[in-house]
Amino acid sequence: MAASAGAIGFKGARKGTPYAAAKVAEVLVEKAKLAGLKSVSIEVKGVGSGRESAIRGFISKGINLTSIQDMTPVPHNGPKPPKPRRN
Repeated sequence: MAASAGAIGFKGARKGTPYAAAKVAEVLVEKAKLAGLKSVSIEVKGVGSGRESAIRGFISKGINLTSIQDMTPVPHNGPKPPKPRRN
């Protein structure tokens, strides 16, 4: 199942707000209940204030959380920087 802040109708900077994340979580809960799910495992990715509010949205709507995993990618050293410009 998938949902996003853009699909709900948020545009621009409002997509990254905690309110938008909570609304996305509510839509996902409704889809999960239609599918008959009672407990889910959550994987959050990225940084931001929307992570916690999305998880709270799941809990407030009555879905049991079996696990919460942080899947944020962490660079070990990143890509090689470009060579310096020659004159």
